[in-house]
Amino acid sequence: MFNHQNNLDSGNNQKKLNNLHICLFSPEGNFTQSLRSILSSDRYALNEIDCEDNFIEFVENQKEQIDCLVFINKQTWQDLLSGLKKLGLILPVVIVNTETSNVNSNIVESSDFDVEQNSELYHSAEIQLDAQKLEQIPSYINFAITQFLSLAPSCSLSKNPTKLSQEREETHNFLASQQQRLAEKLKERLGYLGVYYKRNPRDFYQNLEKSQKQELFQYLSQEYRKIILAYFNDIPEINQLIDNFVDQAFFADISISQILEIHMELMDEFAQQLKLEGRSEEILLDYRLALIDVIAHLCEMYRRSIPRENIEHIAFDALFPNE
Repeated sequence: MFNHQNNLDSGNNQKKLNNLHICLFSPEGNFTQSLRSILSSDRYALNEIDCEDNFIEFVENQKEQIDCLVFINKQTWQDLLSGLKKLGLILPVVIVNTETSNVNSNIVESSDFDVEQNSELYHSAEIQLDAQKLEQIPSYINFAITQFLSLAPSCSLSKNPTKLSQEREETHNFLASQQQRLAEKLKERLGYLGVYYKRNPRDFYQNLEKSQKQELFQYLSQEYRKIILAYFNDIPEINQLIDNFVDQAFFADISISQILEIHMELMDEFAQQLKLEGRSEEILLDYRLALIDVIAHLCEMYRRSIPRENIEHIAFDALFPNE
């Protein structure tokens, strides 16, 4: 049966338009109660389904509202996920393994937590975790949405791709529309917070190869040089230059200390040039205003985008990571 306490169609949810709508399939009362307690903040609207017969019907009817599925995994219920896939209902999902049969599961390291990589049940962007880690599920929900948005519609939904039939091509087209719908919905509901889910840990500076790090750092240095040269020249594009730089830094998870490094290297270069010209270096002190402006923009983007439940353990590390 459906739990209508937080039903998506309820008028009480009009004041919760900014919430993430979570659809939970769990016929086990104790598990449901635990998850209800963990996701009790104003950030979530939780819809609980405890009947197999109603699960696919509910997802199909509410697919335009559901932001993430949470599925309690047991062998007897796995056909439900296959049923969703056959209908082309591809959504972000966190699959919670409550059985101990997955003893040979591999662990995939993420930037902030580990993800179990068991046999695929739904699609290649699914997130699986052990029930013992249930307290961390808000972070796993965030990661599930990130993985879903970065899932290429042109790639196979399976880790073992075969020749695509017309039916599979239709499923891929549906996936593309689902991703666009979710991205637009997150942007509309959450504003800057929606941007957080588009960050891909694989693109973070600390996860790049050495050559890629050098290339990114050189690119950011060049973009920062443009900001410095234009900052006191009343150029209308200066705000756009700063926004573009901050966007690149944010999606690459660049720290403030790295921006300081870029600034100091550029100031050293300018200082040497001023010495050769016999001019005073004091003018360079004014460019601290540009540095403060850029840092303020980046801090504001982090502040407004990091989910509230992650602020305590992410915010400081995001700005000043150990290097």
